[in-house]
Amino acid sequence: MSQDIHSTEYNFSARQALVGAQMLFVAFGALVLVPLLTGLDPSVALFTAGLGTLIFQITTRGKVPVFLASSFAFIAPIIYGVQTWGLAATTGGLAAAGLLYVVISFLIRFFGSDWLHRYLPAVVVGPVIMVIGLALAPVAINMATGLAGDTQIMPKSTALILAGVSLGTTVFFALRGKGMMRIVPIIFGVIAGYLAALIMGAVTGQTLIDTAPVANAPWLAIPAFVAPELNWAAILFILPVAIAPAIEHFGDIIAIGGVTKKDYLKTPGIQNTMLGDGLATTFAGLLGGPPNTTYSEVTGAVTLTRAFNPAVMTWAALFAIAFSFIGKISGALSTIPMPVMGGIMILMFGMVTVVGLTVLTKIGSEDLSEPRNMVIVSVILVIGLGGLAIPFGESFTLSGIGLAGIAGILLNLILPKSRQDA
Repeated sequence: MSQDIHSTEYNFSARQALVGAQMLFVAFGALVLVPLLTGLDPSVALFTAGLGTLIFQITTRGKVPVFLASSFAFIAPIIYGVQTWGLAATTGGLAAAGLLYVVISFLIRFFGSDWLHRYLPAVVVGPVIMVIGLALAPVAINMATGLAGDTQIMPKSTALILAGVSLGTTVFFALRGKGMMRIVPIIFGVIAGYLAALIMGAVTGQTLIDTAPVANAPWLAIPAFVAPELNWAAILFILPVAIAPAIEHFGDIIAIGGVTKKDYLKTPGIQNTMLGDGLATTFAGLLGGPPNTTYSEVTGAVTLTRAFNPAVMTWAALFAIAFSFIGKISGALSTIPMPVMGGIMILMFGMVTVVGLTVLTKIGSEDLSEPRNMVIVSVILVIGLGGLAIPFGESFTLSGIGLAGIAGILLNLILPKSRQDA
């Protein structure tokens, strides 16, 4: 690769366009996974990922080589929100979550970042992330067994075979893949599950894949954008969920800085990277797309290819926007059998839980045995997973991840810091 790829200075070249397409390929599997699971439009997710990345590049003055796309942290809230308040109200809540990032960015700008560690320490953030992953476990199992609501869409044995193929393939490439193959295990898992469904359908005579959506989809189509709706119940439900991804943003920026040997916390500054993330998420919500976050898969690809030039991500963003207008892509994605996605989700949701566990272990095993910390972790986990709901009037109820997060923050502020303090 030429110096223009390895350089950390922003500049365009033809080679970067090819590398940018590769970066989109790396992010593609996880990017479209969130809309496929939550009922959002994959084409809108592609468009908002591209737009969000461009916004981030402008906000950070083209200094950070990251790609922004669909955040897994919001899967459970989106599913619940769509079922409870509808898609428009839920996307309004997602836009508000982006504005929370913007507020945090200005608080960091004026007061520094130490207050984040005080009010949102690992003992709070870790269990909240764990709840996000564990709360989704039933969704993954239902998908893997072919259960959609109360309807069994295909024989359970068939569904489990497809889920097993996609899960096994994803795990294999994640552990044994070489080079770029190891960075895109989700795509290989989907392909393997899809081929297995085609083969099993041909052998058994079952219709496991309906190709009509691909045939009926136009080549060019405007993504199905959704105008947001102001609903305070949805907003207050989703806002606490945004706390965990906001904290994770620090780790993501530090990680890419470690790869490129740049201190992005100082230049362009964590306040500007957080602002870019927030604006990207806000615009995604305003258009009906999932919230954005920096992608660790792309960071891994940057490490492998040494493509440090931020202009590469601009190319990836432009390709994402262009692909969002190809109707055949959305049509093809809609034909993926649900158990294929379910098998991958067993792994993905478990990995979200492990991320939370990793954050929690940062406080140390001795500190975790402190009664104060044990109380905070226990309450967060049980409230988040136990289904506790607290009504506030007739139109608003706080429950699930949001209630667990607020409970953890309050306990962290109220409980004494040690036995001696108590």
